[in-house]
Amino acid sequence: MGNKIVLIDGNSLAYRAFFALPLLSNDKGVHTNAVYGFTMILMRILEEEKPSHILVAFDAGKTTFRHSTFQEYKGGRQKTPPELSEQMPFIRELLDAYKIKRYELENYEADDIIGTLSKQAENEDTEIKVITGDKDLLQLVSDKTTVDITRKGITEVDSYTPDFLFEKLGISSVQVIDMKGLMGDTSDNIPGVPGVGEKTAIKLLKEYETIENLYEHLDEVSGKKLKEKLEEHKDSAFMSKQLATIHREAPIEVNVEDLTYVGYDEEKVVTLFKELKFQSLLDKMNITAVEEEVELNELSFEKVEELNEDVLAKDSTLIVEVMEDHYHQADIQGIAIINETGNYFIPTEVAINSAEFKKWAKDEHAKKTIYDAKKAIVALKCQGVDLQGVDFDLLIASYILNSADETGDLATIAKNKGYYQVLTDEAVYGKGAKRGIPDEDKLSEHIVRKALALSKLRSQFEKELEENQQLELYRELELPLAFILAEMEYTGVKVDQNRLNDMQKELSKRLEDLEKEIHQLAGEVFNINSPKQLGVILFEKLNLPAVKKTKTGYSTSADVLEKLEGEHTIIPAILTYRQLGKLNSTYLEGLLKVINKETKKVHTRFNQALTQTGRLSSTDPNLQNIPIRLEEGRKIRQAFVPSEEGWIIFAADYSQIELRVLAHIAEDEKLIDAFQNDLDIHTKTAMDVFNVKAEDVTSDMRRQAKAVNFGIVYGISDYGLSQGLGITRKEAGTFIEKYLESFPGVQEYMSDIVVQAKQAGFVTTLMQRRRYIPDITSRNFNVRSFAERTAMNTPIQGSAADIIKKAMIDLAEALKNEGLQARLLLQVHDELIVEAPESEIESLKELVPRVMENALELKVPLKVDYAYGPTWYDAK
Repeated sequence: MGNKIVLIDGNSLAYRAFFALPLLSNDKGVHTNAVYGFTMILMRILEEEKPSHILVAFDAGKTTFRHSTFQEYKGGRQKTPPELSEQMPFIRELLDAYKIKRYELENYEADDIIGTLSKQAENEDTEIKVITGDKDLLQLVSDKTTVDITRKGITEVDSYTPDFLFEKLGISSVQVIDMKGLMGDTSDNIPGVPGVGEKTAIKLLKEYETIENLYEHLDEVSGKKLKEKLEEHKDSAFMSKQLATIHREAPIEVNVEDLTYVGYDEEKVVTLFKELKFQSLLDKMNITAVEEEVELNELSFEKVEELNEDVLAKDSTLIVEVMEDHYHQADIQGIAIINETGNYFIPTEVAINSAEFKKWAKDEHAKKTIYDAKKAIVALKCQGVDLQGVDFDLLIASYILNSADETGDLATIAKNKGYYQVLTDEAVYGKGAKRGIPDEDKLSEHIVRKALALSKLRSQFEKELEENQQLELYRELELPLAFILAEMEYTGVKVDQNRLNDMQKELSKRLEDLEKEIHQLAGEVFNINSPKQLGVILFEKLNLPAVKKTKTGYSTSADVLEKLEGEHTIIPAILTYRQLGKLNSTYLEGLLKVINKETKKVHTRFNQALTQTGRLSSTDPNLQNIPIRLEEGRKIRQAFVPSEEGWIIFAADYSQIELRVLAHIAEDEKLIDAFQNDLDIHTKTAMDVFNVKAEDVTSDMRRQAKAVNFGIVYGISDYGLSQGLGITRKEAGTFIEKYLESFPGVQEYMSDIVVQAKQAGFVTTLMQRRRYIPDITSRNFNVRSFAERTAMNTPIQGSAADIIKKAMIDLAEALKNEGLQARLLLQVHDELIVEAPESEIESLKELVPRVMENALELKVPLKVDYAYGPTWYDAK
């Protein structure tokens, strides 16, 4: 048959969805959170599992055949919340709309229906997937049946196969029943043996396999008290095992063939989703023309022409609407303010020309809730308005709670939290060639709706941050950093345009010379930028060994050419030609395009809410990516100069910060000792791995040790190391083994963090930044391996990012407190760049390293190197 049957525990998932999500309701006041969560799970199942057959089983009532054995079965359960009960009919309606079979059987539980059907299916050539939040169903796990147990939330699951079950618990699926018999189950009021928990139960079953065999050998059980408890509660143990056993011969009136899935009824699904106001789910289904049909509640607001105390209240929600990403130069479309006195829209001209508005904006005591504080601060500052007093930024809060969520749109975030009374910017402004500003009525209402969404969502996000223990990360690190980044963006970095033009001329000459050289080596003129022509030259005319061939011809990608580097002198010339060509087009031409005509500076945008590790990136231009391996690339930094006469560029960077963080997190004694004694860490590693004295460490040994040191931070594989060092995979594997033997703390950290990630679903940095890693339990080896490397790397790279951010905050404060004119310009990887008067050099030489090295206390010292000069290039 070759089918896949999915059996879903309906009651369990409905409960899970209800308690995982905050109470949501539609415009008619009907609660919808359980239906919404259940639908999310269902859509994921259909997309990922692609079942040929599917059924959702429900409990038929409160009484089952188990109550005749034990009247108090499930007696301790709390009454179902009415807010959930009222949603169950919608869940059943949802399943009907999806044309998914649902079934319940008087006197039996959903578990028994699933157990019976899975047993039927196991006799066929069928793959079976059971989805539940109840671990009782683990007893169904077999070679053909996988049981997915939902974990915290509604999207994360553990997939239990026989191997995974044994890895997790150390017992087989059959023994799950015995385990329940011994330890009981408080959720079902199964008594078990008092005092016997999961660990003890598993330990006993590893030794005696079953309850029956355990009691036959009760005299052999060690521990007087345990033996007494087992003896005293023997009847309870056997009864509990009976209660926990799923009935796999229930008299059900359906069979596997009745469960064929043919797809949902789109009209019914859309009608139901519209009734429940599930706009984001309609979007997921790619239902067209939905945005125009969204029924929004009427919104009353006042368009303000004259500002007063009511509008400019102390605690307000503020939206500064800028349509474009390039907010340094873009117009502000309008401003909305929400507070206790009402909802207000202020035209831009009214706000920026108002002394009252400017005073309110600057007032630190007038607390403001906002979305993307950095953008608002810069946009207003460009209009002469100083915005302060921001005490909540929803964009940053959302990013901290889940850095993998790339929505970046307030409406989407709002809808994901069940608040639907706001449209996406795309729905209002359009996209592509149709993008434009709508009429004032539509625009003003849209901006006010965004502010209203913000005001309603704040408390929910603060609560989640508190539950995740991330309030400190939010309040002490990310929010203060937004103000510093805004200042850095507004300040900008001065660029010597003449120097860039000269470099372009120099580079063009180099490219011309290289082109002639390549043509001479090839023996003919051809288009070097054409992969097809280049492939013919290299692999047909010059007869170089073809590494890779594609449908369109020979591959001439960088990795292919690098493998051929020793084969012919034309290869290094082509590689250099390509690198210099990219330098010219991407960086020199790119920088010249983004120099502000008025300030003569580049004003990069720092992306604070983008990367999953917490690191900053930058855009327009990307100043973090200027290549410095080539001298020509490094020379681009010569064009970055101080903005004032008699000033210098001062750069300070952390030395081996990630390795120092690794030493701290892994608590490896050798690594800690090496850093505490200021040893060359790569030489020390080479000494330990090669078992030689310091004076016997060769440059090649140190090079290999350095590659492993930094590779370990990124969870490097033997293959990755072999490629980097040009050695065999076996040699690389041996090297990694020796490294881990030499640094046992690192090895323990690497294994422990993977286990933690599997259990929690995420890893954290030293400052409680989370990264969720759903693929850590994937059954695909490559996907899982990548996730495991991510788990190892993130706490290290993320903690390093947190430390640098903390250093930026501390340094900005220290410069201010010391009364220095020096100001932060850039953050690039582990480096902070400052511009300052020459007279402040001595102060900076003491202050900057001190502040950066004390940003966070570790078990090893942080070390900072610095340099300064007339350009960024000289400050190296």
